Amino acid sequence: MTAMSARGLHIQCRDEPGVLHQLTGEIAAAQANVVTVETGTRHQGVVNIYFELDGPDIDGIAAHLRAQPYVIACSEPRPFDRIFGSRLIVIGGGAQVAAVASGAVQEADRHNIRGERISVDTIPLIGEAEIAEAVRAVPRLPRARALVLAGSLMGGEIADAVREIRALGIPVISLKQVGSVTEAADLVVSDPLQAGGDGGDGIARTARFDLDRVRGQSF
Repeated sequence: MTAMSARGLHIQCRDEPGVLHQLTGEIAAAQANVVTVETGTRHQGVVNIYFELDGPDIDGIAAHLRAQPYVIACSEPRPFDRIFGSRLIVIGGGAQVAAVASGAVQEADRHNIRGERISVDTIPLIGEAEIAEAVRAVPRLPRARALVLAGSLMGGEIADAVREIRALGIPVISLKQVGSVTEAADLVVSDPLQAGGDGGDGIARTARFDLDRVRGQSF
């Protein structure tokens, strides 16, 4: 989870071996902690690298990096937590994903108007192995806070994957459907719009909805 005190550094540098090692070495030497690191687009020998750092002198680190020969530019944008915020992930069948995403976006909009930052990411998939792989990848997504499974038949390896990511702190809401995934999820909701809305409510700091209080129930 991104620390609220973290500061962002967006660095454009030469796309060559060892540059990331040099950058992290400079950051470590300044006694800063790397909270987030992501690589962005590559174009004509230039790579974009984004850090979120927690430390005593981020301005000094930025100034020092700008002086390095392998750094082309270094800016200090607002951290992603303040821009895109917490992410709700929706995975499943196409029609169900669209309905769940609609409910999630409407609920996110309600909270974002009040100063919250919630973004919704969706991917329509079919196939037990493909969906299970995507579920297991959710904890690796930056700022992912919850998952909604939108489908009509999910079980087996998908249910195993749900249990794995719940153990890592990612709550899972499932549509009411055939298969053992409903037994593995935190909450089962029959209406897709409501499922998306509950997902948004569940990760909003401004909401009164508490997923812990309804865990294990079906609506």
